[in-house]
Amino acid sequence: MKKRTKRLLPVQLDGYKPLREIVFETLRDAIINQTLRPGERLMEIQLAEEMGVSRTPVREAIRKLELEGFAVMVPRKGAYVAGISIKDINEVFEIRGALEVLAVGLAAQRITEEEIEEIQRHLIKETEETEANNLRSIVEIDTTFHDLLYKAARNQKLLQIINNLQEQLHRFRSASLARPGRGMVALEEHKKIIEALIARDVDLAKQLAKTHIEKAEQTFLLSLEKQGLYTDED
Repeated sequence: MKKRTKRLLPVQLDGYKPLREIVFETLRDAIINQTLRPGERLMEIQLAEEMGVSRTPVREAIRKLELEGFAVMVPRKGAYVAGISIKDINEVFEIRGALEVLAVGLAAQRITEEEIEEIQRHLIKETEETEANNLRSIVEIDTTFHDLLYKAARNQKLLQIINNLQEQLHRFRSASLARPGRGMVALEEHKKIIEALIARDVDLAKQLAKTHIEKAEQTFLLSLEKQGLYTDED
């Protein structure tokens, strides 16, 4: 059997995180950035060797990847990186778009001055990381930006529903923001949304949020199409 080219670095231990969680995050990031591509088999022994760990945390990480939709288990064959279908993408973005519009509309009515100031400080950091083209930080900051909007909506049930989508959204967000130029465009879209919130313009805020998600989906699809990473299967 031909051995897969080594692409993962040894994991760095963290005193605050269990090893299985570090291994999971390493594999998840490798799937998100396409180091491990859809349809590729996840071989416990090889992955363990590359990351410098035993097979046990790798096995546990693969189980978690399967639970969160990043991997699929094929009977008598093993685990594989999950593919992404057009149907999957459309369904997730349909849900995200509806939830985002609702959240931003509520935030325009309920956001406090302190929260506006917090988001504005956040945008300064987003600007710095976007100009530095630091993808990992951009993804984390983008996630935090939307989390702050959801918090400002003050609807706990809405927040719970959005949280259920977070892992899939993380995968999609990373691929979208990785496309050249998208980070800067997203930053400008964020600034316009905040301006609408400051003005308490509910309709404008909702429209900007809708456009923001639609553009994110379009960029994500273009990114996957260029790399041949999605299928038309249901």
